[in-house]
Formats: sequence, C-alpha cells, structure tokens
Amino acid sequence: MNTPNPVVHLKNAWNSTHPWIFQRLVDKPAQRPRSGQIVDVVGVDGAWIGRGFYNGHSRIALRMLERDPDVAVDAEWFSRKIGEAIALRREVLKLDQVSDAWRVVHSEGDGISGLVVDRYADLLVVEFFSAGAYRHREWIYEALRAHFPGCRIYSFADEHVQKQESFDYRPVYSGGTDHVPPSVITEYGVKFRADPAGAHKTGFFADQRDNRQWLSQQVEGKRVLDLCCNTGGFAVYAAVRGASEVVGVDIDADVIEIAKGNARLNNVRPRFIQADIFPWLRDAGNARDLYDVVILDPAKMTRDREQVLTALKKYLDMNKLALGVVKPGGLFATFSCTGLVAEDQFLDMLRRAAFYAGRTVQVLRIAGAGADHPFLAQVPESRYLKAVFCRVLD
Repeated sequence: MNTPNPVVHLKNAWNSTHPWIFQRLVDKPAQRPRSGQIVDVVGVDGAWIGRGFYNGHSRIALRMLERDPDVAVDAEWFSRKIGEAIALRREVLKLDQVSDAWRVVHSEGDGISGLVVDRYADLLVVEFFSAGAYRHREWIYEALRAHFPGCRIYSFADEHVQKQESFDYRPVYSGGTDHVPPSVITEYGVKFRADPAGAHKTGFFADQRDNRQWLSQQVEGKRVLDLCCNTGGFAVYAAVRGASEVVGVDIDADVIEIAKGNARLNNVRPRFIQADIFPWLRDAGNARDLYDVVILDPAKMTRDREQVLTALKKYLDMNKLALGVVKPGGLFATFSCTGLVAEDQFLDMLRRAAFYAGRTVQVLRIAGAGADHPFLAQVPESRYLKAVFCRVLD
C-alpha cells in the first residue's frame, strides 16, 4: 500500500494552470517535506488542487505535475509521461527520419517540471533543473532505458541550479568512468560530435536543427560568416551545402577545436578564428570585408530579470556591428537564447540596431527552437529561443 503524500496548503487563492507556485503563496508546513518530495496541494478553501514537487528552499515552492486526484505520481507515471514525450518525437514529428539527435523531454513542455533529456545517438544526456526531478532520477533512468535499450546515460545539474534548488550532485556517467565518450550524430545528412563533457549545454545545440537546415539552403556559392559559432553548427552546414567560403568566429578556444573536428567529420574546411567578435567585427567593417550571409548566435546573456536591459544593450551592440558586414541584399540570421528576453523586445532591438547601422532590415522569417522543444501556452517561460532571418538592404 502506498504511503500518503505529505499535504501542503496554499495561503492565497489559486486559479491557474501554470505549474509553478511560488513560496509566498504557500503555507509553511508544520513538518516540512524533503526537497523534491511529491506532495498533495490543497487550496486556501480546502479544495484539492493537484500533486507536484515541493521545495521549501526554492523560490518556486511547488512544481505541479498532476491535476487528477485519482492518478498517483509514481514510477509508472514517469514512465507514461516520458513515453508520451518520445511518441511525440517519433510518431508525430518523425524526427528519426532526419536525425538521431533530438530533445527527448523538454521540462514543463512535456509535463515534467525541471527535467531535460537530450538524445545523441546511443547517449542520453539528462539535466536536472529541479530538486524533484533529481530526487526521482532512478525512475527517470528506468523509463529512458525501456525506450532506448542499451543506451548510455550521462546526468548532471548546473551549479547555479543546485544552489537555487538546494541539492548537491556531481555528474554521473552510466559507463562507470569519469570520461564520457562523445557520440557522432547525423542531422539532415551532416555529422557532428556531441560531447557533453567538452561543450556548452548538454553537448550539442539540437534546438537549432531546423534553423540550420533552412539557412543552409540559401548559401550555395555564397560567402558565409558564422559569429559566436560555438561548435560550428551553422558553419559546417554552410560548407557542406556548397558555400564558396565559410568563416567561423568564437572567443572560446575549446569550442573552436570541437568545431574544427566537426568540419573534419564532413570533409569540409571552414576557416575558424578564435577572437572576440566586437573588435573583430569593427576591423572587418572598417575594411569593408562583407559577407553574403551572416549568422549571429551568442550564448545566453543573463538569468537575472534585473539584467535584461543590460542584455538588450549587448544584443544591440553586436547586432549593429554584424549588420555592418552584410553585403547589400545579403542574409542576416540573428538569434537570442536568453529566455527572459521576449520576442517583441528582441525585434525592437533589431529595429534599433538597423537604424544605428544605417541599414534596412526586411524580415523574412521568425522562428524558434525545433518542435522537439515544445512549450505550453500557459508557460511562455519554456519558449527561450528567438530566431530572426532577414534580408539586409542599404
């Protein structure tokens, strides 16, 4: 017989389908549940609201998971939820036809708050963003192994998440060694090495798959510049798709080495430069060194709401400089993966950058992350990636 879940009471009225309930709305339990424990949530009027992860140490006290009082949140629940997420990718989106690298679980977008799982061929990378997902990791691994027999699993949590959610976790690899051998994945026929131990995020930016493919169809015979190129995603695609010249620039020497390895996997030779894009772009602009296609895909600027205006200023400065090296009539693809920056703010920044650069920007396409990164309409926080494809005119 299952032990009843601890009960947590709200002290304010709650009428929302958003899965997050903040600490200020929650009565402090007489006997505090453990961080990440599954609890039943009861409203100020005594009515049952749902089940979710509780964390008395986090700003987000409750992460709601289940609204049906007759459904237990147990190993079977996790297995079903993860199975539904995988079915979406395989049966609806048919991602196996285009790649063996895709997001398996996208946190709130797939109904498991604080859990991200990425697949890179036989390697599954599990990232915990909540104490609840971390606490129930064995159930998660069991469900993943059922759907990916023989898979390797690497799991971790960023230090800032561990601090916010109050848990300690060192990366764990199912292979039993400290070293995680990378996977070679294929995406629309282009190969990449996904290395969770040696690159940013979970080892590869699968969220840009469709944006890479779309843009790569516009580059044949063109001169292409990939700014903040990271491990060379856009640059390698462009070279494979027949660009006449490809230059990738990034400040991080380690990711430049990974990018060069990705180019070798595909027998192409983009030129990668380790440099700060700000002085590099000023020099290129002054020399009138112009490109037919320019990509600007910087890392996340901030996690702090108080720093959003500062982040927008950085976006403005780099977009203004990048627009200065696009040939008249050329293409400019600009991105933001800062979730706190809204799409309308990003577009307004682009408008101002074009004004200061003395260019006219004709927006052709606005996109985001691939469909394997779904977000719920009531949880816009899950929609983090903004992608704007433009034609640049004088």
